[in-house]
Amino acid sequence: MKNKTLVFTATYNEAGNIESFLKILLNLNCIDVLIVDDNSPDNTADIISNYKNKFKNLNLIVRPEKGGLDTAHKLAFEFAKKNDYQNLITLDADLSHDPRQITNFVSQLDKYPFVIGSRYIKGGQNKMKFNRYVLSYVGNKIIKFIFKINCNEFTNSYRGFNLKNLKNFEINNVKSKGYSFFMETVYQINKSGNLIKEIPIIFSDRTKGVSKIPKIESLRTLKNLLLIKLNEK
Repeated sequence: MKNKTLVFTATYNEAGNIESFLKILLNLNCIDVLIVDDNSPDNTADIISNYKNKFKNLNLIVRPEKGGLDTAHKLAFEFAKKNDYQNLITLDADLSHDPRQITNFVSQLDKYPFVIGSRYIKGGQNKMKFNRYVLSYVGNKIIKFIFKINCNEFTNSYRGFNLKNLKNFEINNVKSKGYSFFMETVYQINKSGNLIKEIPIIFSDRTKGVSKIPKIESLRTLKNLLLIKLNEK
């Protein structure tokens, strides 16, 4: 019997983390899992495939090359809707997001159409290195000020969507690429008249593997932020 919640993550060269990540997911009940791997040269997909025999609700899509986070998330939305899931929860596979908090998202999705894990509300923590912490904190404050949205978190990818209750929102209308995709998704959901629920999460820096965030990404995000605001109707 198919579960009502699909948990999604995108992977590229996560061989050092994916096994620990999957072991935690295997202990959670009432979820299905979708992983989109961009043909990782470190054999991430092979490790995931080995777990498919243990976890019948694990789905794996391997793309021929790096397609970007935005297209991977759009693919997850398409998969979830095609297979009639009620909830879609997205998170990172590098263990910066604790998969054991998934149950907190599921419980809130019974009441809200969109739930985002926040590092910047009471109970939340951001354990990034100091320079990354400052950049993230200030960046989210700037986004909040420009968008005029009552939300403290825009860039974190640990989030949940109730696909049955999310109104007037189409993921393919989100045009930003890369990590700016997460910021614009919050903007579009709010613009569509949907309530946003923040819940506290603890974000930890990865201990294995290399971050995929380009150093220039903050400048790209700022540019996209201004473009969205200029094109606002």
